[in-house]
Amino acid sequence: MSEQHDAAERRRAPNPFDTRGFNPRRAIVTGSDSGIGRATAVALAAAGMDVGITWHRDEQGAEKTAEEVRSYGRRAVVVHLDTSDLDACGDIVDALIDELGGIDVFVNNAGTGANEKLVRMSLERWRHIVATDLDGPFVVIQRAACRMIEQATGGRIIATTSVHEHQPRVGSSAYDAAKHGLGGLVKTAALELGEYAITVNAVAPGEIATPMTGQEDEDPHRKHRPGVPLGRPGDAREVAALIGFLASPASSYITGVSIIIDGGMLQMGPQGGSHITSDVWREG
Repeated sequence: MSEQHDAAERRRAPNPFDTRGFNPRRAIVTGSDSGIGRATAVALAAAGMDVGITWHRDEQGAEKTAEEVRSYGRRAVVVHLDTSDLDACGDIVDALIDELGGIDVFVNNAGTGANEKLVRMSLERWRHIVATDLDGPFVVIQRAACRMIEQATGGRIIATTSVHEHQPRVGSSAYDAAKHGLGGLVKTAALELGEYAITVNAVAPGEIATPMTGQEDEDPHRKHRPGVPLGRPGDAREVAALIGFLASPASSYITGVSIIIDGGMLQMGPQGGSHITSDVWREG
């Protein structure tokens, strides 16, 4: 790994610091067997990219994502990836990059969480969540960054964090800590990778209708959320559209930011959103 990194350090994009000529053709989206990951993989395929698809528990879901990617005439490669397996996840990403023939866009989307109070959470549970949501993302983002540097053609790295990167929630201590850490990693990576014409950003979703919130089969436009100014959960495709923009040449001067996409939920306070069950607040 150190030899690979040292070799990568000696390379630069043809025009250092210039992110405008970026032409993405190959992308990896972790956790793309459902929800935001699936919607993102499909959006990137629609934008003309071959896509590496990873799954943890739902192989059938990953194959469904692959079918959608191929419907756009793009190549799809499906692999199993567990970001809590720190010894293996980096090598899996390297192999996937080799299979795709390179990497232009890397979307770290895989993650997990728990609704459990701090004083009741076991250390084992804490370590699993932090490994999945922070340690593993460090490993795979590092691998993707090294390969982008080797290619010397620039790149885009995007991490799906959460509104809880910015505001905590009761019962989410490990998740909140990991997402805060991932947000910090994104900012530091943006500082360090800019000279290689690689941008690094985070997308911070609020409540989105996905398996993680138990809503994937529901139409978010029909689900009322009094505690969200826009009155509903988000659609995974709305998050994917934002990620697609950050993965595109049009985002050439955006790096080191975390863009909140939550229907205005954070404006209601950290315990707002789904905790508010009435529209009375709208009356002032």
